Amino acid sequence: MAATDHGTRSAFLREVRSAVTPHAFLLVLGVLGLMIAFITSYAGAFHHPRPTDVPLGVVAPPPAARQLVRQLDRLPGSPLDPRALPSERAARQQLADREIDGALLVDPHGTADRLLVAGGGGASLAQAVEPVVTSAEKSRHRTVRTVDVIPADPGDSRSLSSFYLVVGWCVGGYLCAAILAISAGARPSNGHRAVIRLAALALYAIAAGLAGAIVVGPVLAALPGTFFGLWGLGALVVFAVGATTLACQALLGVLGIGLAILLIVILGNPSAGGAYPYPLLPPFWRAIGPALPPGAGTWAARSVAYFRGHAVTGPLLVLGAWAAGGTVLTLLLSVFRKPGNAADEPAPEERLPAA
Repeated sequence: MAATDHGTRSAFLREVRSAVTPHAFLLVLGVLGLMIAFITSYAGAFHHPRPTDVPLGVVAPPPAARQLVRQLDRLPGSPLDPRALPSERAARQQLADREIDGALLVDPHGTADRLLVAGGGGASLAQAVEPVVTSAEKSRHRTVRTVDVIPADPGDSRSLSSFYLVVGWCVGGYLCAAILAISAGARPSNGHRAVIRLAALALYAIAAGLAGAIVVGPVLAALPGTFFGLWGLGALVVFAVGATTLACQALLGVLGIGLAILLIVILGNPSAGGAYPYPLLPPFWRAIGPALPPGAGTWAARSVAYFRGHAVTGPLLVLGAWAAGGTVLTLLLSVFRKPGNAADEPAPEERLPAA
């Protein structure tokens, strides 16, 4: 009986080792780590949004303006970054250029002031600034009325369509790249194959950018702005993310998919300024957001949709850097790779039959 039990246990252990290999076990541990990072990143970014150093223009007679700027700058927690502006026209122009996120217009002949906001740049930010300014005005025995001078489109609830559009483009980019690479081994076999995959990715990016622009434009009427501007932005976002994913896979093989998910999904999405624009995010996420594709894409999409393309140069340079860097790294790692890596071998269906 004892021998039978021992044989049963041995058979069971062999089945376990066969079903869950050491390699698979390590991959599962990696997935667990990504899950923990996902929860930490999203909860850390979103659990306590509060305004910090929100750029705010102040239009008032010169002596009062200087005093009010000092008062607003000294509010507990530093929610505002106020600066004096010469006129309402200048305030509206800076709002349109995305240089400020709000403007307080002081009535020199009464006690009823106005707060100009741009809801198209993020409804949550506009709503967060309003109580801060209202409280400060109340302490001065004044009232304030909020005016949304660049409101979100009726089909764009809370100005979130740009963010979800970019998230969709990012998902399409790294999934396409992963499929292109994994279908024939986790790493490109040679320079020619890398070039072909990058070319295929470029064609896919053009189609994906077009599809996204059609859905949020003619189909759903979720975003205003130029159709071709959104199309071009989408193609760049998809290619930047896809090229980055191909580079990660060329560097680390199948583990590169995890690195791409870490960069784009775990770090990039919560720091993109979508649900909560940058001034509402904690310092870490506020710092990395503009440098990652989801953040650069979201900012650019909102600029194209609501701000006539103002303030897109920086985000487009960021996306271009990811696209160029991913392309160059993919090619270099493919051309100068060391031969003999099992991950570089073509899939069985791609092997030519013997002559």
